[in-house]
Amino acid sequence: MIRTAIGLALVLVAPATGQSAPSPAAKVGSPSPGSAAVPSVNVAVAFDRYMAEQHIPGLVYGIVKDGRLVLVRGVGIQDTGTRAPVTPDSLFRIASMSKAFTALSILKLRDDGKLALDDPAERYVPEMKGWRYPTADAPKITVRALLTHTAGYVEDNPWGDRQQPLTEPAFTAMLKRGVPFATGPGLRVEYSNFGYATLGRIVGTVSGMPYQRFIGRTLMTPLGMTATGYDIAAAAPASRARGYRWQDDAWVREPDMADGAFGAMGGVQTSANDYAKWVAFLLSAWPARDDADAGPVRRSTVREIVQGANFPTARMRPAAMGVPCRWASTYAMGWNVVDDCDLGRIVTHTGGYPGYGSVVALLPDAGIGVFAFANRTYAAPVLPAMQALLAMKGAGLAATRAIPVSTGLDAAYSAARAAWNAGGVERAPLAVNVLLDRNADMRRNDIAAAKAKVGACATDAAIAPISAMEGRFTWHCATGTITGRVQRAPTPDLSLQVIDFVPS
Repeated sequence: MIRTAIGLALVLVAPATGQSAPSPAAKVGSPSPGSAAVPSVNVAVAFDRYMAEQHIPGLVYGIVKDGRLVLVRGVGIQDTGTRAPVTPDSLFRIASMSKAFTALSILKLRDDGKLALDDPAERYVPEMKGWRYPTADAPKITVRALLTHTAGYVEDNPWGDRQQPLTEPAFTAMLKRGVPFATGPGLRVEYSNFGYATLGRIVGTVSGMPYQRFIGRTLMTPLGMTATGYDIAAAAPASRARGYRWQDDAWVREPDMADGAFGAMGGVQTSANDYAKWVAFLLSAWPARDDADAGPVRRSTVREIVQGANFPTARMRPAAMGVPCRWASTYAMGWNVVDDCDLGRIVTHTGGYPGYGSVVALLPDAGIGVFAFANRTYAAPVLPAMQALLAMKGAGLAATRAIPVSTGLDAAYSAARAAWNAGGVERAPLAVNVLLDRNADMRRNDIAAAKAKVGACATDAAIAPISAMEGRFTWHCATGTITGRVQRAPTPDLSLQVIDFVPS
């Protein structure tokens, strides 16, 4: 399973050739004003170009915003024999994007008190007991290490892709034999399909049912993902996008692989209309808030999926995304988390599989996500997906949600205004460090010098929160600008540990 990580015309979503309106079932929550407007024209150009360049028979992509599938479009064919077109209901294998379902199921079992992430994995998989570790001082592999690919296994994409149909008894025998280690557990990230297959075994052992059934009952069915599952033979043949590879300038059919013990790492089959419900559910966990928590997994648990292993990497993002910048990324729990200079935090994963390639990229802090499925081996449409997010950002449709001004921060800002107007900080609710760091006379002189430099200021500008405890503000003055910052101390009563006024 492969890992990874425009001029605009705005239109309303409407049925058109190769494009259908969002299904009402894709809705989660209520849309915000303007959520139906998407930059579809050049998003289509990006995907069409990628499809042609990569020799992909068929592809479907969708954009979810504010809980709704606001754009979905199928392109090309799902079967070279029948020439049936790809639609939003065409079923694709999504390969390693399946890992997100397995990871969230593990977190759900943790919530239910059935396991602990820092438990040794052998507690739930007894075949791992007695394994020979690479060094005498190596720690036991934990459930968390399997989630974050830090168990010490070798990267196994070429091998793992072909293990999908392995039977449970054969997997048990494999586990009993043990594994050679690439490195000691906990020393680095090395992507392991074997590790996620082991998580599937843990889900089955702890829940008392096959992992496929548990994930279906716990996640897919409650979300209304009625077309999604692991058993491809259960789907109507006419609904499936057949998988192909490009070989000798022709599409060659990849043999279907049946469901098996390794499905937890890559066995999910789904449609765009179904998968949009999963994306909408995940995005609904942000921001943290007081609303009723409807599930099927609590919001705070969903937000844990971005908590990465402590092994970040950096690389240059694709040049076609615009101005060069470095991506810092880490593997979290079934997801890669990337920091991008334009888009901010991206939570993403690809899927690569014989016959299929897929990608999903979420901007959880903006409530938007894009996904795409293709029916050609390892043809994950990463670049057009990222270009779609940039298009949404450029259209003003992917702005990071503003942090609200808390009552305490508002009071802190009022205290800063009062200190400025009074010409000194003595009467402000100061933490003990403030006057020890710079005494009252010096701070009074600082304010006087700033006022002399910038003149009268309009102090009614809103504060920009950094958090519920800290914020920055900018005042425009007669002959200059004041840039300020306030930060509360970690005490229940209002107490400022930072109060700054910087003239320019």
